[in-house]
Amino acid sequence: MTEAMEESFAELFKAQDKKRLKNLNPGQKVRATIVGIGEETTFLDVGGKSEGVLNSSELRDSEGKISKAIGDQIDVYFLRGKSSELLFTTSIGSGGGSAHLEEAWRSGIPVDGLVKAEIKGGFEINLAGSVRAFCPYSQMGLRRVADAAGEYLNSQMQFLITRYEGRNIVVSSRAIQERQRAELRQALVETLQEGQTVEGVVSSVRDFGAFVDLGGVDGLIPISEIGWSRIERVDEYFTVGQKVQAVIKKLDWDNDRISLSYKETQADPWQQAAEQFPVGTSHTGTVARLAQFGAFVTLAAGIDGLIHISRLGAGRRLNHPREVLEEGQQIEVTVEAVDLGERRISLLPADYVSEESQEKAERAEYSSFLQGERKKPAGGMGSLGALLQKKLGERKK
Repeated sequence: MTEAMEESFAELFKAQDKKRLKNLNPGQKVRATIVGIGEETTFLDVGGKSEGVLNSSELRDSEGKISKAIGDQIDVYFLRGKSSELLFTTSIGSGGGSAHLEEAWRSGIPVDGLVKAEIKGGFEINLAGSVRAFCPYSQMGLRRVADAAGEYLNSQMQFLITRYEGRNIVVSSRAIQERQRAELRQALVETLQEGQTVEGVVSSVRDFGAFVDLGGVDGLIPISEIGWSRIERVDEYFTVGQKVQAVIKKLDWDNDRISLSYKETQADPWQQAAEQFPVGTSHTGTVARLAQFGAFVTLAAGIDGLIHISRLGAGRRLNHPREVLEEGQQIEVTVEAVDLGERRISLLPADYVSEESQEKAERAEYSSFLQGERKKPAGGMGSLGALLQKKLGERKK
């Protein structure tokens, strides 16, 4: 290679470095690899010939020890270029960047802050150890915090400066969390699939279900998908902060809706229903609810059977099951039919009398009466017409 060619390549590399430096904007977030760690300065590989530098104090933990190692990757924000060096920070105030608050405001670089005190409308935040800022309640996080303000006091957090007017500085932690969730959401769009089992943390409990934070997006477990049995209260099963596993039922990214099922992570009780409740067997159940057409009886957790209203009343016609049953009542039943495909079990009450059996009993009673009538003097037991009229009256009741 000639000397002229070497000079040409050198100029080309230099031009590429200048182009890269020009393409980096203050506040731009990049992924860097640590290539060297010193007492004062950490050196970064940011993908070009130019070297990135970071104040080593930003990598020290509460005990003053470096928390990263050579080869680790970290997210950093570009501050400015100086000669052939690119100056980066993990956040203003985390190291030696306390003098760059205005730069952080203009460039959208996170700043470290200490939640000092609760004041009217929000919190007093100390930036870089001495600069006072204000964060409204609504900007402390993605969740409502006014009722749990004590949890934030004396905690170290990251903020974005949303207003910088002399001593009037307003910050937002919510803005950072929303930015992070947007990045996580994009990753979830590429990885989540319907039918997949995922783990998350319960973020909110409502009457109609529980919201679960999946690490970037919230999914909803409707009350109907909590258990195989009928659920009355969601808060009996979930609490905020609880870790849960659920199956993704439906993904709707256009409307930011993810439907989850908690019950599908549990064994389906209907898989053993035919063996557990064969036709003709008797069981003790609990009346779960009453409807115009019959009574639902719980035989086991997640398995309800139905006694149709026509089977109730021991032959007497009913207008509503409440005439003979009440919710919570224990009742003896017999399995009449099982349909696993439709998840239905038809039940008969212990005192059920079929029309055929009733007719047989009436005929037997009538026959017995005739036999007795032949043996008794006239008028001893009443006339046959009186007996038939009595039976007719009973049926009309």
